[in-house]
Amino acid sequence: MPRINVTRSSMPPIGEYFAEVAPLWESRWITNAGERHRELEAALEKRLGVADVCLFVNGHSALECAIEALELGSDGRDEVVTTPFTFASTTHAIVRKGLKPVFADVRESDLTIDPDLLERAITPRTCAILPVHVYGNLCDVGAIREVADRHGLKVIYDAAHAFGVERWDPAAGKWEGVATYGDASMLSFHATKVFNTIEGGAVCFGDPALRGALERWRNFGIVDPESVECVGGNAKMDEFRAAMGLCNLRHFDEEVAKRKDVAERYWSNLEGIAGAAALRPGEGVRPNYAYMPVLFDAEAFGSTRDEVFAVLAAEGFVARKYFYPLVSDYACYRDSYSSESTPIAKCAAERVLCLPMYADLALGDVDEVCRVIRGCAR
Repeated sequence: MPRINVTRSSMPPIGEYFAEVAPLWESRWITNAGERHRELEAALEKRLGVADVCLFVNGHSALECAIEALELGSDGRDEVVTTPFTFASTTHAIVRKGLKPVFADVRESDLTIDPDLLERAITPRTCAILPVHVYGNLCDVGAIREVADRHGLKVIYDAAHAFGVERWDPAAGKWEGVATYGDASMLSFHATKVFNTIEGGAVCFGDPALRGALERWRNFGIVDPESVECVGGNAKMDEFRAAMGLCNLRHFDEEVAKRKDVAERYWSNLEGIAGAAALRPGEGVRPNYAYMPVLFDAEAFGSTRDEVFAVLAAEGFVARKYFYPLVSDYACYRDSYSSESTPIAKCAAERVLCLPMYADLALGDVDEVCRVIRGCAR
């Protein structure tokens, strides 16, 4: 049986990409905010409905630069409340910027940070909240904003999974893009994401004053050829990646439609299997179908998550324990934190398995993955 990976990068027709990059051989301007870079920023602003987009070489660098641009910690407050149910990048960015992560537990319904528990995690040292739209499931942005406003906190969303996701706002009577929330939202354009630039990322924001700061932090702190204002890094996106982004953006709706078919095939196959709960998008949300997370309850299902993982692998299907272990159980953090303090997140980490999911995944392969899963059931 051919190996079916957990994901596969979406790519445009090769001729389309060649046409996009061919002018670079004439201009020889292949980095430092060239024409493709500027075009992609403008196209993303329009697509995402945000006031401003600043591109980066990857999502992690984008998140670190957002922390710097918002000057978190500059007033002596050094704690950032976040979730342990996330990828390493979220927590590492906080720590690498000299701040202290404080973990709040997640909601069982969608595994995003619980606003009620978030409130309890805030102390006089808290400067910001860094929630994560896990698997593209949107956080309770309204409740988080209320908590942040009560305590005078900044909000940076890790929206790495959520490119293009929209939420219906009944009060405004319109759809709102995920990148419009918070003081800033970070997007990842990694090759495994629904929309990719091979590697890449962005910060989306509404305050125009942030653009200058973000551009300085991504380019060594340089303001002009004779002025360097801060100790920035090198986090610029090059023209070849921007060109890939321009191509992939044209096909984004088509990609999401294909993913929707795959997701619905999974949900249909898995429905009614006791102990195998597939997480689905919430009401009033236009999802991007980025992942196919399933939570396995060994007592009800008859096999553990790890046993399902192993049987799938033996059959040629690569799934992923995403996110396992919790960040608080990493070797670099477990001496300072206990995952027992976030029991819902810990339970989810021990049960979750992300099944193969990508736009070109054959529906017959979905059926085969689900056949293997049914074979593991009681």
